[in-house]
Amino acid sequence: MRHGDKINNLGRKVAHRKALLSNLSSQLIMHKRLVTTLAKAKALRTHIEPIITKSKKVDTKDLTMHQHRIVFSYLQNKEAVKELFTVISPKIISRPGGYTRIIKLGIRSGDNAEKAMIELVDFNDVYTKESVLSSDTTKKTRRSRVKKSDATVVSESSEQPETSIEESTESE
Repeated sequence: MRHGDKINNLGRKVAHRKALLSNLSSQLIMHKRLVTTLAKAKALRTHIEPIITKSKKVDTKDLTMHQHRIVFSYLQNKEAVKELFTVISPKIISRPGGYTRIIKLGIRSGDNAEKAMIELVDFNDVYTKESVLSSDTTKKTRRSRVKKSDATVVSESSEQPETSIEESTESE
């Protein structure tokens, strides 16, 4: 019986599963989004959310070093730890959890596995409010419109150099 066994083993032994989740976590931190199978994405979400929460608890220098060491014991990647504490942590400091989003992408044609994209919520430009506010409100057309006054100025300026060249050749 499997009473109280909530971990998805992903068909792997303990050491292989820890290595897999560690590598997926560090790649998610470095690239901010990751395409994998749905089962791995759900397992990764339960693995990485507490790690990101640990990066927010930074008050004193001693506590900072302690949190760095704890996170490094999970990730085993110095660059990912640095990225987590310097780039990701300040951006998600006000969020009370739910740092990742899983989007289903359909099935993989080779083995019919469900694919999913897992991403960090605050690093997506499509869903954030800043991208909606920064878009231009002016209407854009397919053709560029040139005003008649601009067109005449362009044509007059192109004719003037030609006449000066003809005049200089005639005088010689």
